[in-house]
Amino acid sequence: MKKILMSLLLGGTVLFGTAACDNARTSADAPADIDGEVDNPGEVEETLEDASSEIRQDQLDSDIRAREERNELIGDESERTDSDLESEVRAKLEANIPRAKLTIEAEEGAVVIVGSVPSEDEYATIEPLANEILGVDSVSLDVEIVPEAES
Repeated sequence: MKKILMSLLLGGTVLFGTAACDNARTSADAPADIDGEVDNPGEVEETLEDASSEIRQDQLDSDIRAREERNELIGDESERTDSDLESEVRAKLEANIPRAKLTIEAEEGAVVIVGSVPSEDEYATIEPLANEILGVDSVSLDVEIVPEAES
């Protein structure tokens, strides 16, 4: 009974989360979709502050825990929905590249990442980080390197 109740609660949360956001973005000023443009690509201070805030880190940790619990209940942790892949890649990139303005879309294991980062080093970490996520078969990047604007 407890497992059924937990499954219903997690399922409702996932359904609400899927309906609430139709793409995975590392920041509010990342492109709205993979065909969109980055808002103010050289201004990364606000993006950095948001990504490194305690509240945002707690949200990332909570997302990861909920996904792990759901996958344990379902049983096959190698199976990932497109939205799970998007969410997991987003969380991984946001936690490790806090100045990035990226949008992630996934379809059947193929992940597309668009947006901007302020340095070559951050750009070089995108693909390896995305490939760490179980279920990612390929990564396609359309990410521009835009140096941080001088304040």
